[in-house]
Amino acid sequence: MRFGILGPLRVGGGESTVTAGRDRTVLAMLLLRAGQLVPVEELVDAVWEENPPATARAQLQTCVSRLRRRLAELGLAPETIVTDPAGYGVRTASADVDAHLFARGVEVARAAGAAGRLADARTHFRAALALWRGPALSGITSRSVRRRAQALDEQRLSVLEECVDVELRLGRAAELIEELTESVDRHPLRDRLRGQLMLALSSVGRQADALAAYREGRRLYADELGIEPGAALQELHQRVLAGDLALAGRETRPVDPVRALPRAIGDFVGRQETVARLVKQIDEDGTRIQLIDGMPGSGKTTLAVHVATALVDRFPDAQLFIDLHGHSERRPLTPATAVAALLRQLGVPPEGLPENTDDRLALWRTELAGLRACVVLDNAASADQVAPLLPNGSHCLVIVTSRRRLVGLDEGRPTSLPVLDPDEAIELLGQVAGVERIAAEPEAAAEVARRCGHLPLAIRMAGARLAHRARWRVADLVDRLVAEAGPLAELTVGQRSVGQAFALSYEQVSPSAQRLFAMLGLHPGGHLDVSAAAALVGLPLNAAQDVLDELVDAHLVEEAQPGRFRLHDLLREYARLLLAPPERRAERRAALERLLDHHLSVMLAIARTIEAAGSRSNLPAHPPGRPDLLAGPVSRKHAWFEENHVGLTALVRLAEEEDFPVECWQLARACWRLNFDGGHLDELIETHTIGLRVAERLGDEAAIAAMLNYLSSAYFRLARFPDAISAMEVALTLRRRLGLRGDVISTLWNLGISYAANDDFRQSRAMFDEALGMIRGLGDPSELANLLTNLCYALIRWGRYDEALRYARLNLLLARQAKDLRQTDKAIGHIAVARRRMGDLGPARRLLRTALHLKRRVGDRFGEGQVLNEMGVMERVAGQPDRAAALHREALVAMMKTGDRAGRLTSRNLLARAILEQGDVMSALDLHRRVLVDATGLGARYEQARALEGIACCVRDTDPPAARAHLTRALSLYRQIDVPDQHTVERLLAELG
Repeated sequence: MRFGILGPLRVGGGESTVTAGRDRTVLAMLLLRAGQLVPVEELVDAVWEENPPATARAQLQTCVSRLRRRLAELGLAPETIVTDPAGYGVRTASADVDAHLFARGVEVARAAGAAGRLADARTHFRAALALWRGPALSGITSRSVRRRAQALDEQRLSVLEECVDVELRLGRAAELIEELTESVDRHPLRDRLRGQLMLALSSVGRQADALAAYREGRRLYADELGIEPGAALQELHQRVLAGDLALAGRETRPVDPVRALPRAIGDFVGRQETVARLVKQIDEDGTRIQLIDGMPGSGKTTLAVHVATALVDRFPDAQLFIDLHGHSERRPLTPATAVAALLRQLGVPPEGLPENTDDRLALWRTELAGLRACVVLDNAASADQVAPLLPNGSHCLVIVTSRRRLVGLDEGRPTSLPVLDPDEAIELLGQVAGVERIAAEPEAAAEVARRCGHLPLAIRMAGARLAHRARWRVADLVDRLVAEAGPLAELTVGQRSVGQAFALSYEQVSPSAQRLFAMLGLHPGGHLDVSAAAALVGLPLNAAQDVLDELVDAHLVEEAQPGRFRLHDLLREYARLLLAPPERRAERRAALERLLDHHLSVMLAIARTIEAAGSRSNLPAHPPGRPDLLAGPVSRKHAWFEENHVGLTALVRLAEEEDFPVECWQLARACWRLNFDGGHLDELIETHTIGLRVAERLGDEAAIAAMLNYLSSAYFRLARFPDAISAMEVALTLRRRLGLRGDVISTLWNLGISYAANDDFRQSRAMFDEALGMIRGLGDPSELANLLTNLCYALIRWGRYDEALRYARLNLLLARQAKDLRQTDKAIGHIAVARRRMGDLGPARRLLRTALHLKRRVGDRFGEGQVLNEMGVMERVAGQPDRAAALHREALVAMMKTGDRAGRLTSRNLLARAILEQGDVMSALDLHRRVLVDATGLGARYEQARALEGIACCVRDTDPPAARAHLTRALSLYRQIDVPDQHTVERLLAELG
């Protein structure tokens, strides 16, 4: 083993003698991704973080040169560090890095455990754990390194718990007690470890000690959280009392790679030469960007999916697919929207998507950096749409399809896809209609292929026509191809039109299939499911499925995923023309009404299951949706919405355009919660702006109030607090006038937190007090919990820590009773912050670690940023500015990914203070000044004041008059919003005289 990162950095078998801080950071980053290229941008960020110099790349090259020399001095080949235009990497074997040995050992141990070989599992677990020499990469303070190192440390702790489970089942309790006691002392709020200690003690007859371990945990929970231990520990306590020491087995399984490709067709024929050439370019020439262009229906997507499927073993980590809608009825996807969908396929949660386009694209490249992935970017509009989506490095394959040649791209191997050659076209016709049948009439078969323009789509339709007409000769089809005229004649291939092939295929299906096909053109989204199709034609689900199957078989509809259907762009145009005649207008409007009614029913039913009682009260009354869509866990409803939210937004637009005003605003309202939770703020604003417009036309004040209230939620997330307050004040006035008590309460607490975020704490408290007074008579603990969460946030900003602590503990009790993990993590976070501000530093530190763990578990990136900032302040006060700066930088990353503008200001202000404590006055001053500009632009008085105070601290020794002026301005702002920070400024002014 040549490198060690599971502890202090180790090179060449001994502790690292790489002493330069930048060199250690670079080497650590390369070893964390050993065997892969690390982009230059990531290395620059790791070394210089927020302030890279203009010469960063040159200095990075110098670091790498020094490292190569040092490796040679230690007896290692300088070529171990490889250079690529995209970055640097460490060339290693699997046994060269201890982290790789650890991962391999854990994998072997888990496999042995799953097979029931517990002794072997224990041996491999212990061998893997023995590789650790301390916290990963201890002594290196780079934020990027620490974030990755902390993930390794968490893996070690989880593996230790797995190992202990195995050893307890092997009867090794006595050997574990000392190790478990030390581990519980280091991690006192980790329930699984404490439970394992209790079981080990009981197993050797030390029941009293096991009960004492429980009591100690209970005391910690009571002292630091003000609550009882969790249900699992309480249950284990009862088991210890009863002498029930049975241990349940625990299974593990590897995480499956990401598979998002559409299903590859089974009768793929032709293109053999093209496929062979593409595979050769990818395998032998190292071509990693393939550009496939061609006419509609030429088989670009089919070919791309076929090649990607054939190469799955070369790119095993992920196969991703997205339709960029470059040539469809929808507007082409922007790079920001496209990359959001791709990140979702990789498992990035909605709240983890940055608002800023550049940040999203950076996250996309970061997520792909460690993967061998194949990405299919289908139906691209232009080079400008595709270029930002291309990953760095040579480890990923990208296949782009487009109707246009993407000549504007600087990289990529283009392939213009022609129609099939005659022999391939006849072969495809035989695969669909029957080989023997086609062989019996070779001249007629060649004529069918020619009349179809050798276009795969048209040939498939012609072959399906023959397959469904067993009595026809191939020559009969030739006659029909010659005689029929089609609606898409302008889209020609040679002598014939694609539209004629569509018409032939349409005529071969049953009347019920024809009716559904025509109505599918009314659906505005790219995909739809069986229930939407059933709604369009008013059929039961089973009957609709049968008709869809018929259309799929006829190649009029594509089943892009199991249960998800779409029309080809040209087929959709043809379907719309079918309903265009005046005599079918009434039929068209009735189908649209059924479609809107269906989606409204489903979304309202879903909203009733996921929204709190207070907001459910203003949901429109409507019959429930189809039971099959509502069954199962909440995650199924979220998944259904994620699949359909683009189409739902389009339906809101369509409802306005087609004069369905009530359905329009009600559908916008029904989609609010999932749009908000999913981070679809653009869709939320668009749908509610449309909904507000039609509600005003209707003169429906309740609808107007609802649209304004929920429109304000998007403004709040975007830090447009005055806009949020203005919208909610109008909504509050309308709801008071209408006597909507529940809606008044929810509007009041939303106003309360908006006023607090806008630094108007007196108005904030007035809103909360009124809401509290009204809510006491309703008896809904979930509504009270929501209100308390917002109130605690405001009280902490206002400096009312005792009161915030009291309400946070009550909120924690309610959250635990409701088993609401998200409210639990918020309550613990507020308890920790309040106690830190009150000076209870020991408990606060432990609580903050617990809160950070919970927030990461539930994916609360904004809350994670808040906790990291609090931890950073504690480190700075304790005289550890380096640690503080690292934590604030990590908090800033979290805030940027959530898109929370106010959170970014807070993180940057605190980071600047830590940098000042490090002695870098000029960097701190520059950062504070930039925060002041941004905070002034947003009207954020609190962060303006903090920036002014920070600037004063930077210049107090060099320019006391300027410092005094800045402090005076800060004091004026603090007094306007009446927060505790004013006392610190008064003290600083007194010191300046």
